[in-house]
Amino acid sequence: MRQYSVGARSAGAGSATLPIGSLYAIANRSGTVREIGITNPQATGFTVGLCRLTTAGTPGSGLTEFVWHPTDEAADLTAFNTHTSTGPTLADGGLRDYLAPGGGTKWVFGGKGLYIPAGTANGIGIYVPTGNGQVCDFYFCWEE
Repeated sequence: MRQYSVGARSAGAGSATLPIGSLYAIANRSGTVREIGITNPQATGFTVGLCRLTTAGTPGSGLTEFVWHPTDEAADLTAFNTHTSTGPTLADGGLRDYLAPGGGTKWVFGGKGLYIPAGTANGIGIYVPTGNGQVCDFYFCWEE
C-alpha cells in the first residue's frame, strides 16, 4: 500500500455545515484513512467531529499531499482546506471530541481502516457539530 499524508492550519473556523478540512476520493480511486489529528492553538476550546461527506459542496483551497515513499506515484485522493459558501452533505460519524485551548485529539483507524469509496463526491471531513469552531491545525494519513 502507498502511504500519504497532508496537514494544514485551517483557513477558517468551520461549522456544522462547512468542514474545517476534508479528504475526497476521485472518480476511479478509493483510499483507506489510517489516522486523523486535530490540535487547537487558540485560547477558546471547541468541539470537533468526524463525518462522511457524500457531496462535494464548495471545498476550500487544495492542499499538497505528501508521498511517504520516494518511488511511489502522487496521491489520488485530494485534500482541501476549510469549505466555503456551499457545504457538502454531511453524515455524522459519531466521533467527537472537545479540544481545550492548546489541546488536541487523534483518531486512529486500525483493521480495515476508514474506507473512502471511489467517486468524486465521497470523502470524510472534520467539522464542528455544535457551537463555534476555531482556526486549528489538522492532518490526514491514508493509504491507497
